[in-house]
Amino acid sequence: MTLMCREQAALLIIDVQTRLLAAVHDTEHLLNHTLWLARLAQTMNVPIIISEHCVDKIGATEPSIMAAARDAVCVQKQDFSVWSEGCLNEAVLGGATQVVLAGIEAHVCVLQTALDLRRQGYAVFVVADAVSARCTTDVDLALARLRDAGCAIVSREMVAFEWLGSARDALFKTVHQQFIR
Repeated sequence: MTLMCREQAALLIIDVQTRLLAAVHDTEHLLNHTLWLARLAQTMNVPIIISEHCVDKIGATEPSIMAAARDAVCVQKQDFSVWSEGCLNEAVLGGATQVVLAGIEAHVCVLQTALDLRRQGYAVFVVADAVSARCTTDVDLALARLRDAGCAIVSREMVAFEWLGSARDALFKTVHQQFIR
């Protein structure tokens, strides 16, 4: 597996929707970390894609995420995998070869999307501290299965520092001041 590179990356936020968000484990943690990633990607000019699953049943994306990811492309789906739905493709990914994933539920939509992306040849990085599910056992099992399938399991700070690559990067000071504690 290679390092994450912002010039090759896209951030995919999966199904962080109002009614579903309320049902997952440690909602506040997930929301804060997903917002952090959205703001980071926005600051570093990394394309952001947001998926919404059956909006009529589980609500729209949490408004704070939409506000943080103001340049995001939002796609609608009914399939669990964003890729299999057909709304996520090379054009939507803007030429990215690496996809950083956050969202819910880890063992359903995140897992199926990640596995489909791997089958298509993308490097997939799942942000462990920005995925959740209704049950923590499902998160643990999903992360183990994703690792076994060749996805990299990473943290938010790994994303930030790998996208920077160096303290010489023009955005280092901004990112360090705004995102690293």
